[in-house]
Amino acid sequence: MASLLIRNLHTAVTCDDGDRVLQQVDLLCRDGVIAALGPNLACEADTVLDGSHYWCYPGLINTHHHLYQVFSRNLPQVQNLELFDWLTALYEIWKNLDEQVVRCSALTGMGELLKHGCTTCFDHHYVFPAGAGDLIGAQLSAAEELGIRMVSSRGSMDLSRKDGGLPPDSVVQTVDEIMADSARIIESYHDPRPGSMRQIVLAPCSPFSVSGELLRQSAILARQYGVRLHTHLCETKDEERYTLAHFGVRPLEYMASLGWTGSDVWYAHGIHFNDEELRELSRTGTGVAHCPISNMKLASGVARVPEMLALGVPVGLAVDGSASNDGSSLMEELRVAYLLHRLTSSEKAPSGYQVLKLATRGSARLLGREDIGALEVGRRADFFLVDARRLELAGAGESPADVLATVGLRGPVDYTVVEGRMVVREGHLTTVDEIAVSEEANRVCRDYLSRP
Repeated sequence: MASLLIRNLHTAVTCDDGDRVLQQVDLLCRDGVIAALGPNLACEADTVLDGSHYWCYPGLINTHHHLYQVFSRNLPQVQNLELFDWLTALYEIWKNLDEQVVRCSALTGMGELLKHGCTTCFDHHYVFPAGAGDLIGAQLSAAEELGIRMVSSRGSMDLSRKDGGLPPDSVVQTVDEIMADSARIIESYHDPRPGSMRQIVLAPCSPFSVSGELLRQSAILARQYGVRLHTHLCETKDEERYTLAHFGVRPLEYMASLGWTGSDVWYAHGIHFNDEELRELSRTGTGVAHCPISNMKLASGVARVPEMLALGVPVGLAVDGSASNDGSSLMEELRVAYLLHRLTSSEKAPSGYQVLKLATRGSARLLGREDIGALEVGRRADFFLVDARRLELAGAGESPADVLATVGLRGPVDYTVVEGRMVVREGHLTTVDEIAVSEEANRVCRDYLSRP
């Protein structure tokens, strides 16, 4: 594998255990790993970049997304709906998913993530129409083409409208079908080794679209294979009313009764936990993927992130689906998260740097990855560079550790590196033709949205 050397970095925000912010240092990448980090390294490399005007950060890590939703964003008919009505309307589009739609939407969404400094993407895919093909394989193929590190999920739904759920019959499966395919996908695609570029998670959709039996069996199977568990939880008050009406308990108690707490479990959103439940998350090491823009767009509420952090609950940052966000920039989530919690929590809100750490170290913890999330010798060479000379950053250089959340970054980063490979150069993807991808994506999207 080719080596990469960044000479004389202006600033390296490491996000390591010591929260070091280093200046005038070299960074050497060899065999996909950070091999050395320090001043005046006595080494050479296949590619050398002058870093004297760049701020360097660990690659951002997205802990919840729905890439297939890229082709249902910015639809006027759903812009003012809240979650349950929003889902009911969009399932009529999503029921027509196939391999081509999933591949093109994955290329689009993950391409945008890469351009904005995200080097690892977790995707929660749970819509599997009959005869749609190998949708997880299509996702992973797109990730390989782009050069992004991907964690994909075998999501699932077994409750359709006739069973009291929200989706149509055509996108749900039986528990037996789901378990058999989950085992197949883990065995086919999951790579548990350090530095892995592809991993699998089991991720039934939500308490209101899956049965208790599916949740129970998914937890058992995941632990048999040593993979992680993920689902939506405590996103809305409607969900809370649903579990109280159907099971007589609040959402977290219901999930805990089915084996869904522990350090191998993380939930998306986690907005409506009460004090006791926050303490239970902390006690069990159960994590939360914070999705500030999606939570705001769907009027779902504000997650209690400052309290979670104070209690030691594992928290990462996430984009959520492009249809509930209308974009795929984890960089944008940094500033929105910072401002949202300043508004709602004042002095108890996380700092700009703490928000950055949610998107790096915090997110890596949710995925169970100790090999990414920091600029540190021995970790994978995943990072991005921002030119400090940008006009929009003039006067903002006092604290590069805070600036991405406090000031924000508009537009793509300058370079993104994954596994020591430069996948974004001067703001553009290096692994695919962006124009060609965009043109194909728009053709596929038009056809997809026209299907009855």
